[in-house]
Amino acid sequence: MLSFRILDFFIALLYFSGALSFLLGLIYSNKKTQDRSVLITATGFGLHTIDLVLKYALGIGEVLTHSQFYISLLAWSFLLIYFFLWWKLKLKFLSITAAPMALLVFTGSLAISPATLPIPGLLQGLWFGLHIGSLFISMALLTMAFGAGMTYLHLDKKIKSKTRLGNVTRDIPSLQSFDRANHLAVIIGFPLYTVGVLSGFIWAAFTWKTIFTWDPKEVITVIIWFIFAWLFHKRLSGAWRGKKPAQMIILLFVLSLASFVGINFFTETHHSLRP
Repeated sequence: MLSFRILDFFIALLYFSGALSFLLGLIYSNKKTQDRSVLITATGFGLHTIDLVLKYALGIGEVLTHSQFYISLLAWSFLLIYFFLWWKLKLKFLSITAAPMALLVFTGSLAISPATLPIPGLLQGLWFGLHIGSLFISMALLTMAFGAGMTYLHLDKKIKSKTRLGNVTRDIPSLQSFDRANHLAVIIGFPLYTVGVLSGFIWAAFTWKTIFTWDPKEVITVIIWFIFAWLFHKRLSGAWRGKKPAQMIILLFVLSLASFVGINFFTETHHSLRP
């Protein structure tokens, strides 16, 4: 529908404007520009929420069976978790990760064909609520932790080498703030990831009559789960803080990205999002 195309265009434009203005605000150390960029991104998030709700309520093309809808929902999840962390930890700086990721994934959802997903009718609610919901929230937490981890390592290197801080680095919050974001993302994200994986196996049992098919997506998901479990244990026990969990969360993000992009779009499997 033309009205939804126009709405999608404005959402993408707001996400682009928010990402660009936040970057400029950092470069020129302009807090007003940074605050304005967050407001712009929040406006885009609000319109994106309306877009998803309307498409679901109106049943546009039976959206619960279309990959395009889920990719858009993932972009929305990034900002949902960003605003949660901003409220919880006062980490506005993570917008440098959230806004660009939301822009890339949302515009990507508009570019792909709405491939139909094999979802059993009786399990639509369960699969959507548990599998997609929990995995998307855990992925969003992982993405924000990736931004926090990259920033932590960059700032830690600057401090240890006693390098003079530039305009961008000068406005970065403390190392402890980014470590707290990492800790929160792992403690909440791993249980959600576990729920998502288990509900996916249940869904597979109903769809393909087997729990595990050795599909590349399933194999890498299990590998990610074990690494995530190890990191969760280390963080929960207090054995790891700072640099090690930052490095580990970056590895998890790279593996998740490879799984999401590489396998979903470039590999012939029953998890492929290609039409």
